[in-house]
Amino acid sequence: MAMDEIDKNVRRKKIYGITLMGSAVNVALVLFKFIAGIIGHSTAMIADAVHSLSDLATDVIVLVFVRISDKPEDKGHDYGHGKYETFATLLIGVALFLVGAGILWSGGTQIYAYCQGETLNSPGWIALWAALFSIASKEILFHYTRIVGKKYDSPAVIANAWHHRSDAFSSIGTAVGIGGAILLGEEWRVLDPLAAVVVSFFIIHVSIKQLVPCLGELMECSLPDDEERKINDIVLSVDGVEEPHHLRTRRIGNRTAIDLHVRMNGDLPLFEAHYRATEIEQKLREAFGSDTYINIHVEPKK
Repeated sequence: MAMDEIDKNVRRKKIYGITLMGSAVNVALVLFKFIAGIIGHSTAMIADAVHSLSDLATDVIVLVFVRISDKPEDKGHDYGHGKYETFATLLIGVALFLVGAGILWSGGTQIYAYCQGETLNSPGWIALWAALFSIASKEILFHYTRIVGKKYDSPAVIANAWHHRSDAFSSIGTAVGIGGAILLGEEWRVLDPLAAVVVSFFIIHVSIKQLVPCLGELMECSLPDDEERKINDIVLSVDGVEEPHHLRTRRIGNRTAIDLHVRMNGDLPLFEAHYRATEIEQKLREAFGSDTYINIHVEPKK
């Protein structure tokens, strides 16, 4: 088996492993939170359980789309299937945004009811313990998932890590609200929806951070200026290669695509020109990954 194929298998196994671990934690949390919310008469905890359920849904998205994105090029996909992973990231970002907006609406509705004189329910201790357990477990899962996502350059896994953290943020708000309602008395029960509103803004912010680069990739945006300058520097480091121009770049999932023109001495033998172009390709792949798509057009120097 080729080394590149081994690397892909390792990447796929690591991504599946961390996602399955997250799914197992989410299943346990969903069940625990729903039970705690019902027994503890906490609407905030039930809402938090729904948030964890959305995490479980995004785990399924990652498992399905990463398998598709790792498929090799075929007749209908000359550049592979990397955009499927980008699309998965888009779905996760949208899910995050909708969850944040839902929490904002729910918290705002409860605050309005409190301002109209309605008495809010006091939750039980089991709901508070469930929130604290959720914070600890999801924060640990966030750090581990993000490490795997960065190591194996998977935007979908990184997005899923932030979804874990958004669940931890949600549980912090839930814990503050439930704790305040239990310990401070009836007049402080409004802390629950107030905390939920604050947390909802964090969740929406995280969703936007995921959606902006994802939409940029789907819209075929170029690489950042510093990375394009790095490409030009690499090209010019090859002896006899001059004037890199018509540079076009983009991201395809976890891969980079580079298209550019270079000039060389017009009297060079074809073999020598090909050798230098190949050297450029090797150096670019060392810098941007072995799966980088590279197209180099050689022109005679004027």
